[in-house]
Amino acid sequence: MALPAQDERTVPAVVLQDLDREPLERSLAAIQALIEQHGHVVVVCSTAVPRGVERRLHTVRSLLESDRIAVFRPELPPLGLAVLARQLRQLASCDLSPGVLASAGRLLAHYIHAGALLGSVAKLDRVPVDLKSHAKSWVPGSQFGVLAHPTPQLVRIAPGATLSGPEFRTSMLVAQGQLQSDWVTSNLVKVWNAQGLREAVLPAESATWWGTPKLIEFCAFLPDLSVLYQLVTSVRQNSCHWCGIDVIGDRCVFCSALPPAHEQPARAG
Repeated sequence: MALPAQDERTVPAVVLQDLDREPLERSLAAIQALIEQHGHVVVVCSTAVPRGVERRLHTVRSLLESDRIAVFRPELPPLGLAVLARQLRQLASCDLSPGVLASAGRLLAHYIHAGALLGSVAKLDRVPVDLKSHAKSWVPGSQFGVLAHPTPQLVRIAPGATLSGPEFRTSMLVAQGQLQSDWVTSNLVKVWNAQGLREAVLPAESATWWGTPKLIEFCAFLPDLSVLYQLVTSVRQNSCHWCGIDVIGDRCVFCSALPPAHEQPARAG
C-alpha cells in the first residue's frame, strides 16, 4: 500500500503489483528499469503477501545478479508497514546514501506503534492470545484492542481499557475495516496524546494479517522529516566489507554480507 505523500518532498512510490502472477520477464523488466532510473531499489514487502511474491523478488534479484536491490520484510502490520515505507520515501529526498537509507528502515521500525481494534481474535496468530481471550472472542459484541508492535499487548475492550503507547510525540493514522467503533478515535488517540489524526484506506493485506475483516487498524508514528533525519544520521555507519556500501548495523541490506568474524588471539601454551 502506497500512502499519500506526507509533504511535497516525499518521493513517489512505485507499486509492484501481481509479482506472483505476472510473467517472470515482466517482473525482470520492471525492476531492471527501476535500477537503471534510480541506481538502487528498496522493496518494502509485507509478511502477509503470498509466498510467491517473496520467491519472485529473490528470483529477480538472483537473475539480475544485482547487489542494488534490497528486500525489506519487517514484522509490522500492513498499515504500520505502509507508514514505514512512506518515512523512507520522505528520507529519500535527503542526502543519505542508498545503503544508509535502506538500512534506516530497521531503525525507524522501533519508533512505530502499530495495532488494531478487532471484533475477534479467534484466528489471530501474529500476537500471543490466551485461551480466555479466545473464548471471549466468540461472545457477540466482544472487541479487543491489540498492539502488535513494538511490544505485543492485548486487552478486551471495557471501560478504562487501553494500550501502552509511545512516550514521544506522534501522529496517528487510522484505517477503517468492517467494524464500527469510536474507541480508537475517541479513546486511544487521547491516551496516546497523538498530535494529529488522519484516516487511510485499509491495506489489502490487513484482514489476512489480523485474521479478520472486522477491524480498525491504527498506527502512531513520527511525522516530521527533520526528526527522522536526525535519528538516522545520529547512528554510527559502517562500510560493508564485501560491496563497500555504507550501512547502519552489521548486515548489509544489499549484498547481505556480515562483517568478518574477529579472530581470537591464540592462547599462549
